[in-house]
Amino acid sequence: MKSIFAGLDLVSDEFAETVRSSLQKVEDLLLGELSSGDEVMTEAATHLAKAGGKRFRPMFAILASQFGPRPDSEDVITSATVVEMIHLATLYHDDVMDEASMRRGAPSANARWTNSIAILSGDFLFARASRLVSTLGPEAVRIIAETFAELVTGQMRETVGVKPGADPIDHYLQVVWEKTGSLIAAAARFGAMASGATTDDIERLSKIGDIVGVAFQVSDDIIDISSVSVDSGKTPGTDLREGVHTLPVLYALTGDDATSARLRELLVGPDGGSRPLTDDAEVAEALRLLESSAGMAAARAKLQSFADEAHAMLAELPETPAHKALSSLVDYTIDRVG
Repeated sequence: MKSIFAGLDLVSDEFAETVRSSLQKVEDLLLGELSSGDEVMTEAATHLAKAGGKRFRPMFAILASQFGPRPDSEDVITSATVVEMIHLATLYHDDVMDEASMRRGAPSANARWTNSIAILSGDFLFARASRLVSTLGPEAVRIIAETFAELVTGQMRETVGVKPGADPIDHYLQVVWEKTGSLIAAAARFGAMASGATTDDIERLSKIGDIVGVAFQVSDDIIDISSVSVDSGKTPGTDLREGVHTLPVLYALTGDDATSARLRELLVGPDGGSRPLTDDAEVAEALRLLESSAGMAAARAKLQSFADEAHAMLAELPETPAHKALSSLVDYTIDRVG
């Protein structure tokens, strides 16, 4: 088995084992750091880590490290662990804000304990991540501080919503970059820095992280509309039922044809805000209209433009097994939407 993550081609069994071994070191350090506190804190803080997950961000850091002369540096493992800790911390806080009851197939921390415990667990992960990143030097501390700010700004921007007169599409893409792309970009930057990659390659890899993070969210937006539940494991229209206007919807609502007009009737409330769909027939109609809309075509074109931009960046990086792996990951963002 060469693949660790869907769509990722690790080229050879030898390279696949290198990535697997590094990810296991990340797992060991992650659980070790989170198990070093009080017994009550340990149980809550390791709850999500033990529930599993793709470990996508650590993997991205490890792949980025392959473009430097010291991919085996312990700083690579530390860097990869830091970004996963931050990601997990945001999940604790997100579940409280969303009043989520499940996460990764298990009860969320706020459901199992309380909102207060979940928030404090997230804070504990942020604290542990800060301690670890301090061992990487002042530049790493600065980068992670800026990433903290971007993550929080994205959440705040999403919570507040689009300002009057602002472009909702620009707003949406900015939120996606801040909430998702920024941390994957930081993972790439950290992995490349820790292995001694050149300044230019560090910037290229960080930009690829930006693009891949946003592209995966856009592909999720498309899948939520066009997927068949039995094939994708998702129930189509989840975002519509929650009143969330994702990229294909936002594009479609700007149209001046009959399809866009009907979608505005279905999805926009009398106050101009989003209208959650509770009627199954309305959900089905909205999905049918969106699937064939100019908005869906525009979202697919935007996704393709992200892939093209990422491949252009990759073309400037050295040819390594990690190069092929990242290229396959970019292609997967397109292929997964059909």
